[in-house]
Amino acid sequence: MKARGPLVFRLGDVLELRKTHPCGSKTWEIVRLGADIGLVCTGCGHRIMMDRVRLERSFRKCMNREVERM
Repeated sequence: MKARGPLVFRLGDVLELRKTHPCGSKTWEIVRLGADIGLVCTGCGHRIMMDRVRLERSFRKCMNREVERM
């Protein structure tokens, strides 16, 4: 069985997460990369920081491209 590495995210990716934001949107745009990833809600513009591990757990799909693993 092949080992699974971390997901490769890029600035500008639009992600769908598992939980719905209070504004009703499930999609977030990546605006900052690092140990913590900065996200902006596409529905209301709310900004959050999320650590990479938590983001990978709540990640459902990328809306604008295919996300690969390292």
